[in-house]
Amino acid sequence: MTVSQAIALLTERIQSELLVNVINILVTIAPIFLAIILFVIFWDLWVRYVRSKQVFSTKYVVLELKLPKDTFKSPQAMEVFLQSLHNTADGSEYAQYWKGETRPWYSLEIVSIEGTVKFFIWAEEQRKAGIMSALYSQFPEIEIREIEDYTKSIHADPKVTRIWGAEFMFTKDNAYPIKTYIDYGLDKDPKEEFKVDPMLPLLEFLGSVPVNQQVWIQILIMAHKKQRKSKDWFRKTDPWEDEAKEIVNKILIRDKVTKVAGEKIEGTNFTRMPSISKGEEEIASAVERSQMKHPFDVGIRALYIAPKDEFSTPFGVGGIISSFKHFSSNQLNGFKGNTKKWHPRLDNPWQDFHNMRRNRYGRLVLDAYKRRSYFFPPFKGVPMVMNTEELATIYHFPGSVSATPNLTRVPSKKAEAPANLPV
Repeated sequence: MTVSQAIALLTERIQSELLVNVINILVTIAPIFLAIILFVIFWDLWVRYVRSKQVFSTKYVVLELKLPKDTFKSPQAMEVFLQSLHNTADGSEYAQYWKGETRPWYSLEIVSIEGTVKFFIWAEEQRKAGIMSALYSQFPEIEIREIEDYTKSIHADPKVTRIWGAEFMFTKDNAYPIKTYIDYGLDKDPKEEFKVDPMLPLLEFLGSVPVNQQVWIQILIMAHKKQRKSKDWFRKTDPWEDEAKEIVNKILIRDKVTKVAGEKIEGTNFTRMPSISKGEEEIASAVERSQMKHPFDVGIRALYIAPKDEFSTPFGVGGIISSFKHFSSNQLNGFKGNTKKWHPRLDNPWQDFHNMRRNRYGRLVLDAYKRRSYFFPPFKGVPMVMNTEELATIYHFPGSVSATPNLTRVPSKKAEAPANLPV
């Protein structure tokens, strides 16, 4: 046997032994890899299962809020109430991943049933007492009563009823706030005749809903919480805060670089232009003010329900979309309808054979509304981040300046009986 043949035989034997060793190692660790793969695949299913079980076992209530005949408090009173709903407690890991517990979420709802406008709050039954006490503390004359869920009366029957629904999204990043009641001067409690309330156009639209038609609006809220960043597991970060800091820093850094604004340019009679514009200064101020208040994850959903032959796209769909534009600002943020999720435009007849897609979307969005599902499956959405000031702007009790005739109010003021009444 030559040297080359011996080397070839030795190499073949080493490769054979190495292959056997590799196979043995793979067989040994295969159960571990299989367990990891199965864990990754089924973990989400398990979490979804325990959460669904928890949701279905929890009792929920719908509280109808009847407004006082005269409401003189500014939306700041509603902001104080909303602060009481800010609860970031997720519970222990055992409670979250074995029992399925989550942060509590609520649904603030404004509904028009044939033109009668009503305010509702949907929540867990165990939180009913806390909600009522917090509301009474700010609105002593309000009337609160538990009712049967009004959504149960509507069913998706495409032969009789047509349902359109959409969710709203921001026009800019979350860090930009919307135009709030403070921007409208409502925090100063002006006289009723001088109030400019951005919520009034929405209420007027809801009050004009015809007979046999309904418009539902729900604002789902859950306390916003910082998330762990994958690159730094031990430090919690918040994209909402990071975006805000970036916006403000860009403005302030540019201001610092050109701080000599107003001074004369050497060798000329001209002065330097201001470093930042008035609009940029207002943006920085609004963003900084927004960061000082409690944030919520928010999902806004709206439905228009009408008999098939009376459904009006310009009135119902157009009215809902345009009513939210009064909270918008070109410099800051605003709302736009995310109609692609539930009702994409189907202008051509071949896009929707016999309205099959439109009917399916209507059935799904009605189910999502009834379940108040947004932050978790089965109808998980992408939440906006809004603070209490912004939420109080789009959900508060209007004063007597509101001319909506069908806005449900308490017919008279409540007062204690005089102490000197004869027995």
